[in-house]
Amino acid sequence: MRIIQHSVQYLFFILDLRRRGKVLQLSFTNFRKGSYLVVEGKNVNDRFYIIQRGHVSCLVSDFIAQPNAKILGPGDFVGVIPCMSRHAQIENVIALTDVVAITVQRDQYSELIAKNTPVAMKIIRTFANSMREMNEKLTRLTLKNTVSESTEQIFHVAEYYEKIKKPSIAAYAYYQYVKSSPDGAYLAAAKKRFMELRQKSRAVYFEPTADLIRFYPKDTMIFSECQRGAEMFIIQEGKVKITKVVNGEEVTLAVLKKGDMFGEMALIENKPRSASAVADEECRLMTVNRKNFDQMVSTQSQLITKLTTTLAERLWSMLRQLSNAQIPDPIYKLLDMLALQVEKARININTKTSYETGLSLQDLANMCGIPQEQQPVILIQLQKNPLIRLEKSKIIIPNCSDLVKNVTLSKQYHIKHQLK
Repeated sequence: MRIIQHSVQYLFFILDLRRRGKVLQLSFTNFRKGSYLVVEGKNVNDRFYIIQRGHVSCLVSDFIAQPNAKILGPGDFVGVIPCMSRHAQIENVIALTDVVAITVQRDQYSELIAKNTPVAMKIIRTFANSMREMNEKLTRLTLKNTVSESTEQIFHVAEYYEKIKKPSIAAYAYYQYVKSSPDGAYLAAAKKRFMELRQKSRAVYFEPTADLIRFYPKDTMIFSECQRGAEMFIIQEGKVKITKVVNGEEVTLAVLKKGDMFGEMALIENKPRSASAVADEECRLMTVNRKNFDQMVSTQSQLITKLTTTLAERLWSMLRQLSNAQIPDPIYKLLDMLALQVEKARININTKTSYETGLSLQDLANMCGIPQEQQPVILIQLQKNPLIRLEKSKIIIPNCSDLVKNVTLSKQYHIKHQLK
């Protein structure tokens, strides 16, 4: 899979660093035609490769996620996402010719970017672009549709949350629509709905402030998809849900917790928000505006490393969700999504470990794009499954090993069945 691509000039830049004997010392690795550079599922993820010479084929064995091989050549990167996210390899990469590749160890990354901010930002921007593309693909596969990127989408987001009786979120979105569309087709309706909902909402920060720390009550909106923004956020306390709304249906893209950052794509790409962020619990967030971001990027290499790691983790998760989105059986789809949460939490599945996901049944169903009208019957069936239980409306996995093994066997069966 062509996860990330850089210019050949960047490749020459790295080679030049090595030739001049500077701090960064990168090694070369030779691969004969037909040999594997990386193997899907293997936990050899402490390095990535930059192809100097030759071509490789990249293919995910799980036909659901990626049916076609991608061809990479000089200047392309292999294994960046598993390396920076510290997850198992996500694809098989086979040398189509004899290949010479530069090996970059994970612990060399900070050293690489410390004095080469433009190079690091190029990596991050490419990650961000890949995320936006996967976001759109995931929405299309999960909800069988796409989302308009016009400001009218903000109005439809507001309508959805008003319909499901979340006035604080709806009020915020109506306000943002009025602000962004002074001549919009829904302007009068948005103004009216905002004035009515404002009185009973807890929405905060309709406009950006200079506050370094902001507090958001549960079920309030931090920003709406398609809204312009120039801030990113770091969660100090609480949980944030990243969502999209398509044709009156909501899909949960991620549930973020303390230490996670979000909203960085608006700063990196200077484009409208690709998804909404909602306080899933009472939240305390640190804000970083464009001025602070530029200063931090130029002086704090650890921020760039954190951003790279964060985006790599999300890309890895989205790849798993793309696979999940095309599973036809709803119960298997839900269990596979829970297995993904176990993988993200890095639970040791070699022991009989239990795990509290922090997700409700509805959260899980929304993450899988299960239509609202189908959720009651499907979720009742799921509750009968011995691989999960509920405590205080949250899903508990009693034995992560059993869950992952069950899902893995089911996936192997489906792949084998499909290939027949």
